[in-house]
Amino acid sequence: MKHTFFLFFLLVILTPTQASPGKLNSYKLIHSYSISELDSIWKNKKINKFMAKISYPIDVFEVIYETTWHDGTSVEASGIFFLPRKKGEEFPMICYHHGTQTIKDRKIKFEGEQAICAAFSTSGYMVAFPDYIGIGSGKKTHLYLHVETEAAAAIDLLRAVKELIAKEDAKQSKYLFLAGYSQGGHATLATLKVMQEKYPTEFNVTASAPMSGAYDLGGVQSEVMFKPYSHPGYLPYLMYSYQEVYKCFKDGTCSFKAPYAEMLPAYYDGKHTMSDINKVMPEVPKDILTDEFLLDYSNDEKLPFKLAIAENSVHNWKPETPVLFCYCKADEQVNYKNALIASDAMKLKGAENIKLRHTSRKMGHKSCAVFSSVYAKMYFDSFVKGSKKGRKGPLINRMALSLAKMKVKK
Repeated sequence: MKHTFFLFFLLVILTPTQASPGKLNSYKLIHSYSISELDSIWKNKKINKFMAKISYPIDVFEVIYETTWHDGTSVEASGIFFLPRKKGEEFPMICYHHGTQTIKDRKIKFEGEQAICAAFSTSGYMVAFPDYIGIGSGKKTHLYLHVETEAAAAIDLLRAVKELIAKEDAKQSKYLFLAGYSQGGHATLATLKVMQEKYPTEFNVTASAPMSGAYDLGGVQSEVMFKPYSHPGYLPYLMYSYQEVYKCFKDGTCSFKAPYAEMLPAYYDGKHTMSDINKVMPEVPKDILTDEFLLDYSNDEKLPFKLAIAENSVHNWKPETPVLFCYCKADEQVNYKNALIASDAMKLKGAENIKLRHTSRKMGHKSCAVFSSVYAKMYFDSFVKGSKKGRKGPLINRMALSLAKMKVKK
């Protein structure tokens, strides 16, 4: 009996504990922005206060939390949380998903999509900004365009910040919105889909705004493999990621031919930018692949890589809540038809509130982001003001946005 108890005791103390997904491990205040400081930043960066109103001071936190790796084990992840400040007031929540990043390191700074989140926040939204697993202060490596881990990072960050909100004596309203640009558009729909299918009672999403995302991975977006493309480095990123999850290639070379099989791994070490990678890639992405793989890709619908792509496409399902797709027709990185195809597919599935917003005919991928985010915010604002299906926003704001777009080059 004593031996049995002793063995049981050893088993308990030696067995690793499974951390709870969404557990808040730690958080740290990075900076508190006063209204006067925000006003100075707006002036220096020439941000239009008519389109990005300053209404609240904000606190910016780094958050460390537990989420789930693709194999079901726990992994630590990080994110940023933007919190508007006014005692006693309730604020709606936006979970904002950022675009593609190959660098693991992430600084907290008032630039790019973090600036978009800060603009959302100072106008009256709490904003949760997941780094994704493997980026920022988290562990492991990032899995590019992988539905389950993109969604897990967002869902568990939202769980973690609930505890932060309580500790900071803040209040969240009933409104929850999902948004994101580029890879973040894919992650937005991934998160919405997983929430709807697995956690329908825990998360009541008000509306979503995926922007310029690659939703139809196996269809219209896959066409970029076979022609000159501005960002050929996306393809190995995807293939390395799916090899980690699905083991869909014979080995880690992922069917790359020489010299790419030997050369490319070093560029996906979390220390090289996508610009670095693009420079060593051929202009046509498929030129890194062996002839044997390309033949199989063309003829075998059950090719493991194609099955992985199909599993992680997010266009062909039925959202139960409103969705606004924003896109730009001149986008050189993400084919704008992704939005049209996803909208049509969802409507065919019976989705009732799917809308399209063509942000610009002339803007490329980078310029499209800021203007799309303004359209998304006006859409979200309409729900907070009582709309059930979502509206375009005030006419005067849309006119001002149209005038601003005329000054932007592609």
